[in-house]
Amino acid sequence: MSVGGADLVVVNGRMLTMDDDNPTAEAVAVKDGVIIAIGNGASIEELKGPATKIVDAQGSSVLPGFIEAHMHLFGGAAELDNLHLAGVHGFDALRDSIQDFAAKRPDARLLIGAGVDYAILPEPVTRHDLDRIIPDRPFVMSASDHHTMWANTKALEEAGLLHGRQVGQGNEVVMGADGLAAGELREGEAFGPVLDHYGANRTRLGLEGAEPNPYPSAGELAADRDLMHRGLEWCAKHGITSIQNMDGNLYQLELLAGLEKEGRLLCRTKIPFHFKNFMKLDMLEKASRMAATYKSEWLSSGMVKVFYDGVLDSWTAVMVDDYADRPGWRGEPLFSPEHFAEIAVEADRRGLQIAVHSIGDGAVRAVLDGYQAAAKKNGRRDSRHRVEHIEVITASDVPRFAELGVLASMQPPHPPGAMNFPLEPTISRIGRAKWPLSYAWRMLKNAGARVVFASDWPVSPVDPILGIQAAVMRKPWAEGMPDQSFSLREAIQGYTVEGAYAEFMEDRKGRLKTGYLGDIVVLSADIEATAPEVLHTVHPVTTICGGKITYQA
Repeated sequence: MSVGGADLVVVNGRMLTMDDDNPTAEAVAVKDGVIIAIGNGASIEELKGPATKIVDAQGSSVLPGFIEAHMHLFGGAAELDNLHLAGVHGFDALRDSIQDFAAKRPDARLLIGAGVDYAILPEPVTRHDLDRIIPDRPFVMSASDHHTMWANTKALEEAGLLHGRQVGQGNEVVMGADGLAAGELREGEAFGPVLDHYGANRTRLGLEGAEPNPYPSAGELAADRDLMHRGLEWCAKHGITSIQNMDGNLYQLELLAGLEKEGRLLCRTKIPFHFKNFMKLDMLEKASRMAATYKSEWLSSGMVKVFYDGVLDSWTAVMVDDYADRPGWRGEPLFSPEHFAEIAVEADRRGLQIAVHSIGDGAVRAVLDGYQAAAKKNGRRDSRHRVEHIEVITASDVPRFAELGVLASMQPPHPPGAMNFPLEPTISRIGRAKWPLSYAWRMLKNAGARVVFASDWPVSPVDPILGIQAAVMRKPWAEGMPDQSFSLREAIQGYTVEGAYAEFMEDRKGRLKTGYLGDIVVLSADIEATAPEVLHTVHPVTTICGGKITYQA
Protein backbone atom coordinates (compact mmCIF):
# COMPACT_ATOMS: atom_id res chain seq x y z
CA MET A 1 0.00 0.00 0.00
CA SER A 2 1.68 3.19 -1.12
CA VAL A 3 1.66 6.24 1.14
CA GLY A 4 -1.04 8.75 0.19
CA GLY A 5 -3.33 6.06 -1.17
CA ALA A 6 -6.49 6.48 0.91
CA ASP A 7 -9.72 7.44 -0.88
CA LEU A 8 -11.29 8.70 2.35
CA VAL A 9 -10.18 9.28 5.94
CA VAL A 10 -12.19 10.07 9.04
CA VAL A 11 -10.14 12.08 11.56
CA ASN A 12 -10.63 13.55 15.06
CA GLY A 13 -13.06 10.84 16.05
CA ARG A 14 -13.86 9.04 19.27
CA MET A 15 -14.03 5.68 17.54
CA LEU A 16 -15.97 2.84 19.08
CA THR A 17 -14.56 0.15 16.84
CA MET A 18 -16.53 -2.79 18.35
CA ASP A 19 -13.24 -4.66 17.90
CA ASP A 20 -12.13 -6.13 21.25
CA ASP A 21 -8.48 -6.26 20.14
CA ASN A 22 -8.44 -2.54 19.36
CA PRO A 23 -11.47 -0.93 21.05
CA THR A 24 -10.72 2.76 20.41
CA ALA A 25 -9.03 4.89 17.79
CA GLU A 26 -8.92 8.48 16.51
CA ALA A 27 -8.91 8.01 12.76
CA VAL A 28 -9.63 5.50 10.02
CA ALA A 29 -8.62 5.27 6.35
CA VAL A 30 -10.57 3.62 3.52
CA LYS A 31 -9.40 2.62 0.03
CA ASP A 32 -11.38 0.73 -2.64
CA GLY A 33 -14.29 0.41 -0.23
CA VAL A 34 -12.26 -1.33 2.49
CA ILE A 35 -10.65 -0.10 5.73
CA ILE A 36 -6.88 -0.08 5.20
CA ALA A 37 -5.81 1.41 8.55
CA ILE A 38 -7.22 2.47 11.89
CA GLY A 39 -5.34 4.10 14.74
CA ASN A 40 -4.12 7.46 15.98
CA GLY A 41 -4.31 10.65 13.94
CA ALA A 42 -0.61 10.74 13.03
CA SER A 43 -0.53 7.22 11.57
CA ILE A 44 -3.59 7.90 9.39
CA GLU A 45 -2.26 11.34 8.37
CA GLU A 46 0.47 9.58 6.38
CA LEU A 47 -2.14 7.87 4.21
CA LYS A 48 -3.66 11.10 2.90
CA GLY A 49 -3.08 12.02 -0.70
CA PRO A 50 -4.09 15.02 -2.81
CA ALA A 51 -7.38 13.33 -3.77
CA THR A 52 -8.26 11.93 -0.34
CA LYS A 53 -11.66 12.94 0.98
CA ILE A 54 -11.37 14.08 4.60
CA VAL A 55 -14.22 13.77 7.10
CA ASP A 56 -13.60 15.62 10.37
CA ALA A 57 -15.56 13.98 13.20
CA GLN A 58 -14.84 16.97 15.50
CA GLY A 59 -14.45 14.81 18.58
CA SER A 60 -17.77 13.00 18.13
CA SER A 61 -18.37 9.25 18.17
CA VAL A 62 -17.57 7.22 15.06
CA LEU A 63 -19.16 3.76 14.85
CA PRO A 64 -19.38 0.92 12.34
CA GLY A 65 -22.32 1.60 10.01
CA PHE A 66 -25.58 0.44 11.56
CA ILE A 67 -26.95 -2.91 10.38
CA GLU A 68 -30.76 -2.92 10.37
CA ALA A 69 -31.56 -6.59 10.85
CA HIS A 70 -35.36 -6.51 10.46
CA MET A 71 -37.23 -3.97 8.37
CA HIS A 72 -39.57 -3.52 5.39
CA LEU A 73 -37.84 -1.23 2.93
CA PHE A 74 -40.39 -0.97 0.10
CA GLY A 75 -43.42 -0.59 2.36
CA GLY A 76 -41.56 1.80 4.65
CA ALA A 77 -40.62 3.96 1.69
CA ALA A 78 -44.24 4.06 0.51
CA GLU A 79 -45.40 5.00 3.99
CA LEU A 80 -43.22 8.11 4.17
CA ASP A 81 -46.04 9.84 2.25
CA ASN A 82 -48.94 8.47 4.32
CA LEU A 83 -50.85 10.25 7.07
CA HIS A 84 -48.92 9.62 10.29
CA LEU A 85 -51.27 8.96 13.19
CA ALA A 86 -48.82 7.83 15.88
CA GLY A 87 -49.67 9.66 19.10
CA VAL A 88 -53.11 10.77 17.87
CA HIS A 89 -55.91 9.97 20.37
CA GLY A 90 -59.59 10.84 20.54
CA PHE A 91 -62.21 11.43 17.85
CA ASP A 92 -61.59 15.17 17.40
CA ALA A 93 -57.84 14.80 16.89
CA LEU A 94 -58.39 11.89 14.48
CA ARG A 95 -61.00 13.88 12.51
CA ASP A 96 -58.77 16.95 12.21
CA SER A 97 -55.76 14.89 11.08
CA ILE A 98 -57.70 12.97 8.42
CA GLN A 99 -59.60 15.96 7.03
CA ASP A 100 -56.45 18.08 6.83
CA PHE A 101 -54.57 15.24 5.04
CA ALA A 102 -57.46 14.65 2.61
CA ALA A 103 -57.72 18.35 1.74
CA LYS A 104 -54.06 18.38 0.66
CA ARG A 105 -54.54 15.34 -1.59
CA PRO A 106 -57.64 16.00 -3.68
CA ASP A 107 -56.59 13.52 -6.41
CA ALA A 108 -55.53 10.51 -4.31
CA ARG A 109 -57.52 7.39 -5.23
CA LEU A 110 -57.15 5.99 -1.71
CA LEU A 111 -56.23 7.93 1.42
CA ILE A 112 -54.04 5.92 3.81
CA GLY A 113 -53.25 6.56 7.46
CA ALA A 114 -50.56 4.70 9.41
CA GLY A 115 -49.22 4.24 12.92
CA VAL A 116 -52.61 3.91 14.60
CA ASP A 117 -52.71 2.94 18.27
CA TYR A 118 -55.31 0.19 18.89
CA ALA A 119 -56.76 2.41 21.65
CA ILE A 120 -56.99 5.54 19.43
CA LEU A 121 -60.71 5.80 20.34
CA PRO A 122 -62.26 4.74 23.67
CA GLU A 123 -64.21 1.97 21.88
CA PRO A 124 -62.98 -0.22 18.97
CA VAL A 125 -62.91 1.75 15.69
CA THR A 126 -65.71 0.99 13.20
CA ARG A 127 -66.45 2.12 9.64
CA HIS A 128 -69.17 4.36 11.11
CA ASP A 129 -66.55 6.34 13.08
CA LEU A 130 -64.57 6.87 9.88
CA ASP A 131 -67.72 7.70 7.88
CA ARG A 132 -68.42 10.54 10.33
CA ILE A 133 -65.01 11.95 9.40
CA ILE A 134 -64.71 11.16 5.68
CA PRO A 135 -67.80 9.59 4.06
CA ASP A 136 -67.20 10.47 0.41
CA ARG A 137 -63.63 9.26 -0.29
CA PRO A 138 -62.11 5.79 0.32
CA PHE A 139 -59.98 5.84 3.47
CA VAL A 140 -58.06 3.14 5.37
CA MET A 141 -55.69 3.37 8.32
CA SER A 142 -53.32 0.72 9.60
CA ALA A 143 -52.27 -0.13 13.14
CA SER A 144 -48.64 0.62 13.93
CA ASP A 145 -47.92 -3.13 13.87
CA HIS A 146 -49.37 -3.37 10.30
CA HIS A 147 -51.50 -6.41 11.22
CA THR A 148 -54.85 -4.58 11.36
CA MET A 149 -56.48 -1.96 9.14
CA TRP A 150 -59.71 -0.03 9.55
CA ALA A 151 -61.66 1.09 6.49
CA ASN A 152 -64.59 3.43 5.90
CA THR A 153 -67.73 2.21 4.15
CA LYS A 154 -66.73 3.63 0.77
CA ALA A 155 -63.41 1.72 0.75
CA LEU A 156 -65.09 -1.52 1.91
CA GLU A 157 -67.85 -1.19 -0.69
CA GLU A 158 -65.59 -0.40 -3.63
CA ALA A 159 -63.18 -3.22 -2.71
CA GLY A 160 -66.05 -5.72 -2.41
CA LEU A 161 -65.64 -6.33 1.33
CA LEU A 162 -68.78 -4.72 2.74
CA HIS A 163 -70.63 -8.04 2.82
CA GLY A 164 -67.63 -9.89 4.26
CA ARG A 165 -65.26 -12.36 2.63
CA GLN A 166 -63.88 -15.82 3.26
CA VAL A 167 -60.23 -15.48 4.26
CA GLY A 168 -57.58 -17.95 5.39
CA GLN A 169 -56.87 -19.05 8.93
CA GLY A 170 -55.56 -16.29 11.19
CA ASN A 171 -57.16 -13.55 9.00
CA GLU A 172 -60.57 -11.94 9.57
CA VAL A 173 -62.98 -9.44 8.06
CA VAL A 174 -64.71 -8.50 11.35
CA MET A 175 -68.49 -8.45 10.89
CA GLY A 176 -70.95 -6.12 12.64
CA ALA A 177 -74.32 -6.88 14.25
CA ASP A 178 -75.99 -5.53 11.06
CA GLY A 179 -74.50 -8.38 9.02
CA LEU A 180 -72.08 -6.04 7.21
CA ALA A 181 -68.34 -5.60 7.67
CA ALA A 182 -67.66 -3.57 10.81
CA GLY A 183 -64.60 -1.85 9.33
CA GLU A 184 -61.84 -3.78 11.12
CA LEU A 185 -59.69 -5.97 8.85
CA ARG A 186 -57.28 -8.33 10.59
CA GLU A 187 -54.17 -9.49 8.73
CA GLY A 188 -53.19 -9.21 5.07
CA GLU A 189 -55.81 -11.43 3.42
CA ALA A 190 -58.50 -9.23 4.96
CA PHE A 191 -57.10 -5.80 4.02
CA GLY A 192 -55.08 -6.79 0.92
CA PRO A 193 -58.17 -6.55 -1.34
CA VAL A 194 -58.58 -2.85 -0.46
CA LEU A 195 -54.98 -2.05 -1.37
CA ASP A 196 -55.21 -4.24 -4.50
CA HIS A 197 -58.37 -2.50 -5.67
CA TYR A 198 -56.72 0.93 -5.58
CA GLY A 199 -53.39 -0.21 -7.04
CA ALA A 200 -51.60 0.47 -3.75
CA ASN A 201 -50.27 -3.03 -3.32
CA ARG A 202 -47.00 -3.53 -5.24
CA THR A 203 -45.05 -2.53 -2.13
CA ARG A 204 -46.89 -5.26 -0.17
CA LEU A 205 -46.36 -8.14 -2.61
CA GLY A 206 -43.18 -9.16 -0.79
CA LEU A 207 -45.37 -9.94 2.23
CA GLU A 208 -47.81 -11.94 0.12
CA GLY A 209 -45.26 -14.20 -1.56
CA ALA A 210 -46.33 -12.78 -4.93
CA GLU A 211 -44.89 -11.00 -7.97
CA PRO A 212 -46.58 -8.09 -9.77
CA ASN A 213 -49.09 -9.34 -12.32
CA PRO A 214 -49.28 -7.82 -14.85
CA TYR A 215 -45.61 -6.84 -14.77
CA PRO A 216 -45.25 -3.06 -14.26
CA SER A 217 -44.84 -0.72 -17.22
CA ALA A 218 -41.53 1.10 -17.76
CA GLY A 219 -43.01 4.16 -16.04
CA GLU A 220 -44.22 2.15 -13.04
CA LEU A 221 -40.83 0.42 -12.79
CA ALA A 222 -39.02 3.75 -12.76
CA ALA A 223 -41.45 5.08 -10.11
CA ASP A 224 -40.91 1.97 -7.96
CA ARG A 225 -37.12 2.31 -8.28
CA ASP A 226 -37.40 5.94 -7.19
CA LEU A 227 -39.59 4.92 -4.25
CA MET A 228 -37.07 2.26 -3.20
CA HIS A 229 -34.28 4.85 -3.52
CA ARG A 230 -36.21 7.20 -1.26
CA GLY A 231 -36.36 4.45 1.35
CA LEU A 232 -32.59 3.88 1.03
CA GLU A 233 -31.96 7.62 1.45
CA TRP A 234 -34.05 7.57 4.63
CA CYS A 235 -32.00 4.65 5.95
CA ALA A 236 -28.66 6.28 5.05
CA LYS A 237 -29.80 9.45 6.82
CA HIS A 238 -30.11 7.35 9.99
CA GLY A 239 -26.62 5.89 9.74
CA ILE A 240 -27.70 2.56 8.23
CA THR A 241 -25.29 0.88 5.82
CA SER A 242 -26.80 -2.65 5.71
CA ILE A 243 -30.42 -3.80 5.58
CA GLN A 244 -31.81 -7.27 6.22
CA ASN A 245 -35.25 -6.93 4.70
CA MET A 246 -38.04 -9.06 6.12
CA ASP A 247 -40.37 -9.30 3.16
CA GLY A 248 -39.32 -10.02 -0.35
CA ASN A 249 -39.80 -11.26 -3.87
CA LEU A 250 -37.83 -11.32 -7.10
CA TYR A 251 -39.32 -7.94 -8.06
CA GLN A 252 -37.67 -6.17 -5.11
CA LEU A 253 -34.31 -7.69 -6.06
CA GLU A 254 -34.78 -6.49 -9.65
CA LEU A 255 -35.60 -2.95 -8.47
CA LEU A 256 -32.50 -2.86 -6.26
CA ALA A 257 -30.32 -4.33 -9.03
CA GLY A 258 -31.59 -1.53 -11.25
CA LEU A 259 -30.60 1.04 -8.62
CA GLU A 260 -27.16 -0.57 -8.30
CA LYS A 261 -26.68 -0.23 -12.06
CA GLU A 262 -27.58 3.46 -11.79
CA GLY A 263 -25.16 3.95 -8.87
CA ARG A 264 -28.08 4.58 -6.48
CA LEU A 265 -27.90 1.54 -4.16
CA LEU A 266 -27.03 3.40 -0.94
CA CYS A 267 -27.17 0.47 1.51
CA ARG A 268 -26.15 -3.18 1.25
CA THR A 269 -29.47 -5.04 1.11
CA LYS A 270 -30.55 -8.63 1.72
CA ILE A 271 -33.98 -9.63 0.37
CA PRO A 272 -35.64 -12.90 1.41
CA PHE A 273 -38.08 -15.18 -0.34
CA HIS A 274 -41.44 -15.01 1.48
CA PHE A 275 -43.02 -18.43 2.02
CA LYS A 276 -46.79 -18.51 2.60
CA ASN A 277 -48.95 -21.32 4.02
CA PHE A 278 -50.72 -21.96 0.69
CA MET A 279 -47.45 -22.71 -1.13
CA LYS A 280 -46.12 -26.16 -1.98
CA LEU A 281 -42.63 -27.10 -0.78
CA ASP A 282 -41.25 -26.98 -4.33
CA MET A 283 -41.72 -23.17 -4.25
CA LEU A 284 -38.47 -23.16 -2.26
CA GLU A 285 -36.74 -23.80 -5.60
CA LYS A 286 -37.45 -20.12 -6.32
CA ALA A 287 -35.74 -19.17 -3.04
CA SER A 288 -32.70 -21.21 -4.11
CA ARG A 289 -32.66 -19.48 -7.51
CA MET A 290 -32.84 -16.04 -5.88
CA ALA A 291 -29.95 -17.05 -3.59
CA ALA A 292 -27.84 -18.28 -6.50
CA THR A 293 -28.49 -15.16 -8.61
CA TYR A 294 -28.01 -12.51 -5.92
CA LYS A 295 -25.01 -13.08 -3.67
CA SER A 296 -22.80 -9.98 -3.70
CA GLU A 297 -21.75 -7.80 -0.75
CA TRP A 298 -24.24 -5.19 -2.00
CA LEU A 299 -27.27 -7.24 -2.95
CA SER A 300 -28.06 -10.72 -1.71
CA SER A 301 -30.84 -13.20 -0.96
CA GLY A 302 -30.52 -16.68 0.57
CA MET A 303 -33.13 -16.27 3.30
CA VAL A 304 -36.68 -17.62 3.64
CA LYS A 305 -39.11 -15.46 5.66
CA VAL A 306 -42.22 -16.99 7.21
CA PHE A 307 -45.06 -15.65 9.38
CA TYR A 308 -46.08 -18.22 12.00
CA ASP A 309 -48.56 -15.99 13.87
CA GLY A 310 -49.93 -12.45 14.13
CA VAL A 311 -49.74 -9.92 16.97
CA LEU A 312 -50.82 -9.65 20.60
CA ASP A 313 -53.05 -6.60 20.27
CA SER A 314 -55.52 -8.30 17.88
CA TRP A 315 -55.26 -11.68 19.69
CA THR A 316 -53.66 -13.20 16.57
CA ALA A 317 -50.34 -14.11 18.24
CA VAL A 318 -50.24 -17.82 19.15
CA MET A 319 -49.95 -18.53 22.87
CA VAL A 320 -49.19 -21.69 24.87
CA ASP A 321 -51.93 -20.72 27.38
CA ASP A 322 -55.14 -18.70 27.04
CA TYR A 323 -54.89 -14.93 26.64
CA ALA A 324 -55.16 -13.27 30.06
CA ASP A 325 -58.03 -11.07 28.83
CA ARG A 326 -59.75 -13.65 26.59
CA PRO A 327 -60.24 -17.01 28.31
CA GLY A 328 -60.53 -19.97 25.94
CA TRP A 329 -58.55 -18.25 23.14
CA ARG A 330 -54.89 -18.86 22.24
CA GLY A 331 -54.73 -17.49 18.69
CA GLU A 332 -54.65 -19.46 15.42
CA PRO A 333 -51.30 -20.35 13.86
CA LEU A 334 -50.80 -19.68 10.14
CA PHE A 335 -49.08 -23.11 9.89
CA SER A 336 -49.50 -26.29 11.90
CA PRO A 337 -46.30 -27.24 13.77
CA GLU A 338 -45.94 -30.27 11.45
CA HIS A 339 -46.32 -28.17 8.30
CA PHE A 340 -43.78 -25.64 9.53
CA ALA A 341 -41.30 -28.41 10.42
CA GLU A 342 -41.55 -29.75 6.82
CA ILE A 343 -40.72 -26.30 5.45
CA ALA A 344 -37.84 -25.84 7.89
CA VAL A 345 -36.35 -29.23 6.99
CA GLU A 346 -36.51 -28.50 3.25
CA ALA A 347 -35.25 -24.91 3.42
CA ASP A 348 -32.43 -26.01 5.72
CA ARG A 349 -31.57 -28.91 3.37
CA ARG A 350 -31.12 -26.32 0.62
CA GLY A 351 -28.68 -24.36 2.78
CA LEU A 352 -31.07 -21.42 3.11
CA GLN A 353 -31.35 -19.33 6.27
CA ILE A 354 -34.84 -19.15 7.80
CA ALA A 355 -36.39 -16.19 9.66
CA VAL A 356 -39.81 -16.61 11.26
CA HIS A 357 -42.15 -13.98 12.68
CA SER A 358 -43.10 -15.53 16.04
CA ILE A 359 -44.65 -13.23 18.63
CA GLY A 360 -46.54 -15.51 21.03
CA ASP A 361 -44.80 -18.15 23.16
CA GLY A 362 -46.74 -20.85 21.30
CA ALA A 363 -45.32 -19.65 17.99
CA VAL A 364 -41.78 -19.39 19.38
CA ARG A 365 -41.97 -22.98 20.63
CA ALA A 366 -43.32 -24.37 17.34
CA VAL A 367 -40.59 -22.60 15.35
CA LEU A 368 -37.81 -23.85 17.65
CA ASP A 369 -39.29 -27.35 17.28
CA GLY A 370 -39.14 -26.94 13.49
CA TYR A 371 -35.48 -25.88 13.64
CA GLN A 372 -34.73 -28.84 15.90
CA ALA A 373 -36.41 -31.17 13.38
CA ALA A 374 -34.27 -29.67 10.58
CA ALA A 375 -31.04 -30.23 12.55
CA LYS A 376 -32.08 -33.81 13.35
CA LYS A 377 -32.98 -34.65 9.73
CA ASN A 378 -30.19 -32.78 7.91
CA GLY A 379 -27.45 -32.82 10.55
CA ARG A 380 -26.25 -29.82 12.54
CA ARG A 381 -24.69 -26.99 10.54
CA ASP A 382 -23.98 -23.32 11.13
CA SER A 383 -27.44 -22.35 9.86
CA ARG A 384 -28.10 -19.24 12.01
CA HIS A 385 -31.85 -19.61 11.65
CA ARG A 386 -33.73 -16.77 13.30
CA VAL A 387 -36.81 -16.19 15.41
CA GLU A 388 -38.23 -12.70 14.85
CA HIS A 389 -39.80 -10.66 17.69
CA ILE A 390 -40.16 -13.25 20.53
CA GLU A 391 -42.52 -10.96 22.46
CA VAL A 392 -43.45 -13.76 24.88
CA ILE A 393 -41.49 -16.95 25.61
CA THR A 394 -41.76 -19.85 28.06
CA ALA A 395 -38.94 -20.40 30.56
CA SER A 396 -38.20 -23.84 29.10
CA ASP A 397 -37.66 -22.42 25.60
CA VAL A 398 -35.13 -19.73 26.67
CA PRO A 399 -32.06 -22.06 26.72
CA ARG A 400 -33.01 -23.66 23.38
CA PHE A 401 -31.76 -20.64 21.39
CA ALA A 402 -28.15 -21.22 22.46
CA GLU A 403 -28.54 -25.02 22.25
CA LEU A 404 -29.81 -24.88 18.65
CA GLY A 405 -27.61 -21.95 17.53
CA VAL A 406 -30.76 -19.95 16.72
CA LEU A 407 -30.64 -16.13 16.68
CA ALA A 408 -33.03 -14.04 18.76
CA SER A 409 -33.99 -11.14 16.47
CA MET A 410 -35.65 -8.51 18.66
CA GLN A 411 -36.75 -4.88 18.45
CA PRO A 412 -35.96 -2.49 21.34
CA PRO A 413 -38.73 -0.01 20.30
CA HIS A 414 -41.45 -2.69 20.62
CA PRO A 415 -42.04 -3.35 24.33
CA PRO A 416 -45.05 -1.31 25.49
CA GLY A 417 -43.81 1.76 27.32
CA ALA A 418 -40.29 1.54 25.85
CA MET A 419 -40.76 4.03 23.04
CA ASN A 420 -43.91 4.73 21.04
CA PHE A 421 -46.22 1.89 22.08
CA PRO A 422 -48.59 2.39 25.04
CA LEU A 423 -48.83 -0.18 27.85
CA GLU A 424 -52.45 -1.06 27.09
CA PRO A 425 -53.95 -3.19 25.71
CA THR A 426 -50.81 -5.30 25.29
CA ILE A 427 -49.81 -5.92 28.88
CA SER A 428 -53.36 -6.98 29.80
CA ARG A 429 -53.41 -9.41 26.85
CA ILE A 430 -50.14 -10.98 28.06
CA GLY A 431 -51.17 -11.10 31.72
CA ARG A 432 -49.00 -10.41 34.73
CA ALA A 433 -47.87 -14.03 35.12
CA LYS A 434 -46.02 -13.80 31.78
CA TRP A 435 -44.57 -10.29 32.16
CA PRO A 436 -41.17 -11.60 33.30
CA LEU A 437 -40.94 -13.63 30.06
CA SER A 438 -42.02 -10.78 27.74
CA TYR A 439 -39.54 -9.03 25.40
CA ALA A 440 -36.89 -10.89 27.40
CA TRP A 441 -33.70 -9.64 25.70
CA ARG A 442 -31.52 -9.81 28.80
CA MET A 443 -32.82 -13.23 29.82
CA LEU A 444 -32.07 -14.64 26.34
CA LYS A 445 -28.64 -13.01 26.20
CA ASN A 446 -27.75 -14.31 29.67
CA ALA A 447 -28.77 -17.79 28.49
CA GLY A 448 -26.19 -17.58 25.69
CA ALA A 449 -28.41 -16.53 22.78
CA ARG A 450 -27.09 -14.18 20.10
CA VAL A 451 -29.49 -11.20 20.27
CA VAL A 452 -29.69 -8.98 17.18
CA PHE A 453 -31.54 -5.64 17.23
CA ALA A 454 -33.63 -3.73 14.67
CA SER A 455 -36.63 -1.41 14.27
CA ASP A 456 -39.06 -3.37 12.07
CA TRP A 457 -39.55 -0.07 10.18
CA PRO A 458 -42.17 1.18 9.37
CA VAL A 459 -43.67 -0.46 12.49
CA SER A 460 -41.27 1.72 14.53
CA PRO A 461 -39.07 4.65 13.49
CA VAL A 462 -36.01 3.37 11.61
CA ASP A 463 -33.51 5.39 13.73
CA PRO A 464 -31.08 2.92 15.40
CA ILE A 465 -30.14 5.54 18.02
CA LEU A 466 -33.76 5.59 19.23
CA GLY A 467 -33.57 1.79 19.44
CA ILE A 468 -30.30 1.98 21.37
CA GLN A 469 -31.91 4.46 23.77
CA ALA A 470 -34.95 2.19 24.21
CA ALA A 471 -32.67 -0.78 25.00
CA VAL A 472 -30.63 1.18 27.56
CA MET A 473 -33.64 2.88 29.19
CA ARG A 474 -35.91 -0.20 29.33
CA LYS A 475 -37.80 -0.34 32.64
CA PRO A 476 -39.81 -3.28 34.09
CA TRP A 477 -43.60 -2.86 34.09
CA ALA A 478 -43.87 -3.56 37.82
CA GLU A 479 -41.79 -3.88 40.97
CA GLY A 480 -39.91 -7.14 41.29
CA MET A 481 -39.92 -7.91 37.54
CA PRO A 482 -36.56 -8.76 35.91
CA ASP A 483 -34.53 -5.96 34.32
CA GLN A 484 -34.22 -6.66 30.58
CA SER A 485 -32.19 -3.53 29.70
CA PHE A 486 -28.85 -3.55 27.85
CA SER A 487 -25.71 -1.51 28.44
CA LEU A 488 -24.86 1.11 25.81
CA ARG A 489 -22.11 -1.10 24.37
CA GLU A 490 -24.39 -4.17 24.22
CA ALA A 491 -27.11 -2.14 22.50
CA ILE A 492 -24.64 -0.80 19.89
CA GLN A 493 -23.40 -4.38 19.35
CA GLY A 494 -27.00 -5.39 18.66
CA TYR A 495 -27.01 -2.96 15.69
CA THR A 496 -23.46 -3.74 14.46
CA VAL A 497 -21.58 -6.90 15.48
CA GLU A 498 -24.70 -9.04 15.93
CA GLY A 499 -26.26 -7.78 12.70
CA ALA A 500 -23.10 -8.80 10.83
CA TYR A 501 -23.17 -12.23 12.49
CA ALA A 502 -26.83 -12.64 11.47
CA GLU A 503 -25.82 -12.46 7.82
CA PHE A 504 -22.62 -14.53 8.07
CA MET A 505 -20.54 -11.39 7.53
CA GLU A 506 -18.86 -11.02 10.93
CA ASP A 507 -15.43 -11.29 9.26
CA ARG A 508 -16.25 -8.38 6.90
CA LYS A 509 -18.48 -5.88 8.71
CA GLY A 510 -19.97 -4.76 12.02
CA ARG A 511 -16.57 -3.52 13.26
CA LEU A 512 -14.09 -0.80 12.38
CA LYS A 513 -11.10 -2.99 11.63
CA THR A 514 -8.42 -3.31 8.94
CA GLY A 515 -9.69 -5.45 6.07
CA TYR A 516 -13.35 -4.79 6.92
CA LEU A 517 -15.78 -2.97 4.63
CA GLY A 518 -15.63 0.82 4.77
CA ASP A 519 -19.09 1.18 6.36
CA ILE A 520 -18.93 3.97 8.94
CA VAL A 521 -21.24 6.42 10.71
CA VAL A 522 -20.09 9.70 12.26
CA LEU A 523 -22.42 10.99 14.98
CA SER A 524 -23.22 14.53 16.15
CA ALA A 525 -21.91 13.98 19.69
CA ASP A 526 -19.91 11.65 21.92
CA ILE A 527 -22.52 8.93 22.47
CA GLU A 528 -20.67 7.52 25.51
CA ALA A 529 -20.71 10.92 27.22
CA THR A 530 -24.43 11.47 26.47
CA ALA A 531 -26.93 10.80 29.27
CA PRO A 532 -29.24 7.89 28.35
CA GLU A 533 -32.38 10.03 28.59
CA VAL A 534 -31.09 12.43 25.90
CA LEU A 535 -29.61 9.86 23.50
CA HIS A 536 -32.44 10.73 21.08
CA THR A 537 -30.73 14.10 20.49
CA VAL A 538 -27.70 12.36 18.93
CA HIS A 539 -27.94 11.84 15.17
CA PRO A 540 -25.71 10.84 12.25
CA VAL A 541 -23.91 13.69 10.48
CA THR A 542 -22.10 11.54 7.92
CA THR A 543 -22.86 8.02 6.69
CA ILE A 544 -20.23 6.19 4.65
CA CYS A 545 -20.96 2.90 2.86
CA GLY A 546 -18.23 1.13 0.92
CA GLY A 547 -16.01 4.19 1.36
CA LYS A 548 -18.54 6.51 -0.32
CA ILE A 549 -20.53 9.18 1.52
CA THR A 550 -24.20 8.19 1.32
CA TYR A 551 -25.53 10.87 3.67
CA GLN A 552 -24.18 14.22 4.82
CA ALA A 553 -26.15 16.38 7.27
